[in-house]
Amino acid sequence: MSYYTVLGLTREPFSTSPDPAFFFRSSSHVQALARLEIAIRLRRGLSLILGDVGTGKTTLARTVLSAFPQEDGFAFHMVLDPSFESEYQFLYQLTRMFGIQSQCKSTLDCREAIEHHLFQSGVLEGKTTVLIIDEGQKLSFDMLENLRMLLNYETNEFKLLQVVIFAQMELLGRLARVTNFIDRVALKYIINPLSEEETAEMIQFRLRSAGLPYGRGLFSSEAVSVIHRFTQGYPRQIALLCHNALESMVIHDKSVADAALVEELIRHESRWLREAAA
Repeated sequence: MSYYTVLGLTREPFSTSPDPAFFFRSSSHVQALARLEIAIRLRRGLSLILGDVGTGKTTLARTVLSAFPQEDGFAFHMVLDPSFESEYQFLYQLTRMFGIQSQCKSTLDCREAIEHHLFQSGVLEGKTTVLIIDEGQKLSFDMLENLRMLLNYETNEFKLLQVVIFAQMELLGRLARVTNFIDRVALKYIINPLSEEETAEMIQFRLRSAGLPYGRGLFSSEAVSVIHRFTQGYPRQIALLCHNALESMVIHDKSVADAALVEELIRHESRWLREAAA
């Protein structure tokens, strides 16, 4: 029997997998989603969403797709890991993702094929092609330069390719060294960690989404304060600590995670980190 069924839940509430169904929309995430949708629909070109590790960028990237549920006229493509060995490999991968059948034997062939496809799709067929890139901090200078060139494909009214990059903050320094790249960013947004109030809301949202009846709670307010103080409001760390708390509740036959239980978990985690660093 899974631990969550013992607690009256129907699903795992604190998985760290990027499941949009468990995506808590904080004020920061709501603003990012709204502005992204506007930028894509207006075909503004390049959008850049930055955040530290564990702020929910990957889940946000998956959630963007749900804002366009099976709408005609939008073609979404996602690159989960942009660690390409060469610019040709990168461009060739894009031709395959876009469904381009041309035989591209060089970077020039790939660019020409992509330009033709974007013109055909965007101008003649009225479709919007969206390229979402996760882990954007892994983009090399060559990849960024190729993206800059692809963003040059446009009509008098709109960009033919919409690019959304989700990346850690370290990407900013690299962008500053790519000529005229930062000037092409139509939307710049930084995702912030959660406040203590949002941390409490996220925990309860996850539990309700996993089947917890309304009116019930599994974490005391004091426990939530400890969780927020230790995790500093980073969603991934919140999920990890809450998962461990639920396991501990089952092991010790508790109905509520209190501050003492969470603090003991934190002490254990801190000891493990110290030993790992030794």
